Amino acid sequence: MTLKEANIGDTVMVRKLNGEGAVKRRIMDMGITKNTEVYVRKVAPLGDPIEVTVRGYELSLRKADAQMIEVELKEG
Repeated sequence: MTLKEANIGDTVMVRKLNGEGAVKRRIMDMGITKNTEVYVRKVAPLGDPIEVTVRGYELSLRKADAQMIEVELKEG
């Protein structure tokens, strides 16, 4: 599943970053890397952007960027 498909209140673990070059680098520069825990805080009324908490800070991601981040639901 991708970060775009995660529900509000879910805590997920990043498994893989898809994408190329500058886009992938920008996502990594924001602190979203493999095995990072991400909490989905809220989603804007029209679905874009998605607000998440990663590494202790809040971050807004476009749906297009969230679609490139493969995650799995964290147990517990």
